Amino acid sequence: MTGPDYEKKPWHQLSPAQVVSALESDRAQGLEEEEVRRRRARYGLNELEERSARGLGRIVFEQFRQVLVVVLIIAAAVSFALGEIGDGLVILAILVLNALLGSVQEYRAERAIAALKKLAAPFVHVRREGRLRQLSARELVPGDIISLETGSAAPADARLLEAVNLQTQEAALTGESEPVSKTTELIEGMHVPIGDRFNLVHLGTTVVSGRGEAVVTATGMHTELGTIAGMIEEVAREPTPLQHRLARLGRNLAWIAACIIALVVALGVLRGGLDPANLRLLFLTGVSMAVAAVPEGLPAVVTIALALGSQRMLRRRALIRKLPAVESLGSVTVICSDKTGTLTENRMTVTMLDAANERPVTIDALLEDHERGVLALTELHPDIPAPRRSLGLMLHAMALCNDTELARSEDGRRWEAIGDPTEGALAVAAAELGVLRSDLAGRWTRVSEVPFTSERKRMTTIHRVPPDEAGRDEAGAFWDKALYVAFAKGAVGNLLEVCSRAWMGDEAVPIDEALRNRIQADDAELADRGQRVMGIAFRPMPEVPEDGEAETDLIFVGLVAMHDPPRPDVKEAVAKCRSAGVRPVMITGDHPLTGLAIAKDLDITRDDRNLTGIDLEKMSSEELAEAVLETSVYARVSPEHKLRIIDSLQDSGEIVAMTGDGVNDAPALKAADIGVAMGISGTDVAKEAADVVLLDDNFATIVAAAEEGRVIFDNIRKFVKYTLSSNTGELLVMLVAPFLGMPLALLPVQILWINLVTDGLPGLALAVEPGERNIMRRPPYQPGESIFSRGLGRQIIWVGVLMGVVSLGAGYVYWRIDPGGPWQTMIFTTLTLSQMGNALAIRSDTDSIFTIGWFTNRFALGAVLLTLALQLAVVYADFLQPFFHTQSLAPRDLAIAIALSTIIFWAVECAKWSGRRRLHA
Repeated sequence: MTGPDYEKKPWHQLSPAQVVSALESDRAQGLEEEEVRRRRARYGLNELEERSARGLGRIVFEQFRQVLVVVLIIAAAVSFALGEIGDGLVILAILVLNALLGSVQEYRAERAIAALKKLAAPFVHVRREGRLRQLSARELVPGDIISLETGSAAPADARLLEAVNLQTQEAALTGESEPVSKTTELIEGMHVPIGDRFNLVHLGTTVVSGRGEAVVTATGMHTELGTIAGMIEEVAREPTPLQHRLARLGRNLAWIAACIIALVVALGVLRGGLDPANLRLLFLTGVSMAVAAVPEGLPAVVTIALALGSQRMLRRRALIRKLPAVESLGSVTVICSDKTGTLTENRMTVTMLDAANERPVTIDALLEDHERGVLALTELHPDIPAPRRSLGLMLHAMALCNDTELARSEDGRRWEAIGDPTEGALAVAAAELGVLRSDLAGRWTRVSEVPFTSERKRMTTIHRVPPDEAGRDEAGAFWDKALYVAFAKGAVGNLLEVCSRAWMGDEAVPIDEALRNRIQADDAELADRGQRVMGIAFRPMPEVPEDGEAETDLIFVGLVAMHDPPRPDVKEAVAKCRSAGVRPVMITGDHPLTGLAIAKDLDITRDDRNLTGIDLEKMSSEELAEAVLETSVYARVSPEHKLRIIDSLQDSGEIVAMTGDGVNDAPALKAADIGVAMGISGTDVAKEAADVVLLDDNFATIVAAAEEGRVIFDNIRKFVKYTLSSNTGELLVMLVAPFLGMPLALLPVQILWINLVTDGLPGLALAVEPGERNIMRRPPYQPGESIFSRGLGRQIIWVGVLMGVVSLGAGYVYWRIDPGGPWQTMIFTTLTLSQMGNALAIRSDTDSIFTIGWFTNRFALGAVLLTLALQLAVVYADFLQPFFHTQSLAPRDLAIAIALSTIIFWAVECAKWSGRRRLHA
C-alpha cells in the first residue's frame, strides 16, 4: 500500500477533518473492505506481538551458568574421575537443590507481553462502507471510524472526532489517577506529553463517562501501548549486585583452586619425581586443597537464605518474584517512587473551606467543633451566624451538586465514595460534618442539571427549595422568596466567568476587580501548595431557567481545597531512607506543583527543583546525567522519560529501585535494578515486569523490604566470612603440613565434610540471624564494592590463619608423639570445633554474643550443638570411622581439642571489643 506514514504524524495538532483526510478515510462512510485488506497487509492485525519468552528449560539452564556453580561442576567431575563417587554425588546433590530452588522462584518471570495482550478490547463498533458493525478489535486498521461509550475500552490509538462529556481512565498508561476529560479541539505543540493529549484516546485506557467517535490512528505494536511492549522486550535484565559479587568471588576462587593444584603438583614432582603413583597422590592432594578453597555450600546457602528472606518479606507485605531481588533491595541507593497510592493514600480529601470574606478554616478544625457539638451546619436559616451560614451553604452545595454515592467503610468508622474521586472528596467532607446528600435529596429535589464538560470545567444542579425554606424574606435570607436554587461547582476561573456577585455571609455584593483578584490570588496560593481547588456558587431563582440560563448571574460563595494526603507512615520511612544513605525520588504523572508539595511535606526534596517531561525532552544525555544527581521530583513524564531517568541514575553508579503500577511503568520496572509493582492498584503488566510486588501499595513497605534486604546481605557476608575463614585454615593445614614432613593432613572426604556439614548447618542458621541494631543507619554497599570490603577480607585471613595454626599445631604435636596415632583426627576435630566457636562469635559484626543474647537465634545454637554431635559421631561411631578415616579420641584428647577450639571464639570476641572501643574513642 502506498500513502503517508500514518503512525508518525502529530495527530493532536490536526483538526478532525485534517486527520480524516490524512488517513484517507471518510467519516460518514468509513473504509471500504478492499482498502481494509490492503491496510491490514501493511500494518498487520491489531494485537501485541510476543517476541520472546523464557521457558522452564531455559530458566533451569541459567541456574547452572554461575561461575561458582561451574567450578563445583568441574569439582564433581574430577571427583568421579578419581573414583571419589561419594564426594561427587554430594556436590551434584547441592547443585540440583540450588537449581530447583532458583527455577521455581523464576518460572513466571517473563510474561509481561502475555498480560499486555489481555488489555486489548475484544469487540468494537466500527463504521465500514456506511454501516456500523460490531467486529473484533483485532481487525481494526488505521483510518477506521469507531464509536466509544461509557464502559468500553479504547481498542486502538485514535483521534477524537466527537466527544460528548467524554472522560477516560488513563492511570495504567500515564500514571494520572484522575479521569481525563476529552475534547476534539486541536492542541498546539509538538512534544506534548501523552497525558495532555486531550483529543486522543489510547489502547489500554477505558471510557468512564460520556460517548464519542474517533478515527483510528495506530494499531497493534504501533500504538503507545505497543511501543511500551517493544520497550519491555528491548530492556535487558542486568545482574544484581549480589550476582556480580558472587561471580567475581567464583572467578577468584577458580583461579586460586587452579593455582593450588599446579603448585602442589609442581612441588611434588620436584620432591618425588614422575612416578604414576606419586602423580596420582599429588593430583589427589591438589584436588583436596582446591576443594578446601571452594565453599561448596555457598550457592545452596545463598539460595536458601534468599528464599527464607523472601518469606520474611512476605510477612512484611512484599512479595518477591525473583530471588536475587531479595538481597538487591538492601543495596539500593535510590528509590524512585510514584506518588499516587504509594506515597499518598490515593484518596482525595478536603483540607480547607475558604468562604468569601471569612478566614479560611481547616476541615480538621470543623470536624473537631462538629464532634464537640458546637457546630451545626445541617440547616440554612437567618438565625445562624453569618460565617456558619456561608459554611453551611458551601456544604449543601458540595453534597447536592454531586453524583457520588456514599457508603460506610467495612469498619464503619468513615465514609467511602463510589464515583469520581473529586466529587467523592466533596461528598465525604460534607457527610462527615453532618450534611448527607441522601438526607437532603428528599427535601431538596433535583429538577434539572447542567453536566460537567471539559470545555466549561463546571457542573450545575437546580433544586426545589424545601417548603420550610421557600418564601422567607427576613434580612439575610438565602432565597429571597425563591422557589428554586442552582448550586454550582468547578474550576475557580471558569466559575468566576459566570458569577456576578459574591456571598458575604449575610448579603451578596457585586464582584469588583479587587475582589476578583483576591479570589484568584487565594486560588493560586492554594494551587502553589499542591492543593486541588474547587469554587462553589449558588443562585436563588423563582422558576426553573431555560437552557443556557442556569449558569448566569451566579453568586460566588467560596473555595474548597483538597489533596491526596500522604500515607501516615511514609514520612518516617523517608527519614529512615535518608539515614540509611538511600535517596528517595518522586516520579509522577501529576502536576509539578502537586508533586512538589507532597515531596516537600515528606522531605523527599527541600527545594523547588523539579523536571517535567517537556524539560527532559530538551535535555541531552550529558545534561540529564548531571541533573539526576540533584533532582528529586519529576512530573508529567512518559515511559521513555522514566527509562532515561533510570539509565542516567545507573550510569552514575546508583542501584535503582523503581515503583510503578501502570502499563506505562513496565519498561522502567524491568530496566531498574529492582522493579517494585503495586499489588492492589497495579496492572498485570507491571506485576509481571517487576521483581517485587507490594501487597499494600505502601512506600513504607519498600523501606521495610530494603531493611530486610540488608539483613540478608549481612548474613550472606557472615556465611562467607565463616566458611572462607574455615577454608583458609584448611588450606594452611594442607600447605604447611608437607613442609613439616607430615603426611596428608586432611583427606578429601574430611574436607568435604567440613565444607558441607560443619559449614552448611551453622551457615543456614546464620541466614536467619536478626539484623544488626545500626543496619539502617549506615550507607548501602556500593555496586562495585567487593564482598570482602569493610574488613571482611582481613578477618577471613587472620581468623583462618589462627584456626590453621591451632589445629595443625595440635596435630603436629600428636604426630611427633605417635605417627600412627589419632593425630589426623585431632586436626580434623580441632578445626571443626574451632568453626563452631567462630560461628557463634560472628553472629554480630560489632556486638558481643553476651550482649545480643545466646538465644536470639535459637537455630544457630541448635546448629552448633547438632554439628558437635555429628562430629562426635564421625569420630566415635564404628560404622563411620572407615568412611571418614577417623580414630577414637581419648577423653583427655577430646578435652584438649575443645579447649583449643575456644581460642577462635575468644579471639573474635576480643577483636569486636577492640573495634567498639575505637569507634567510641
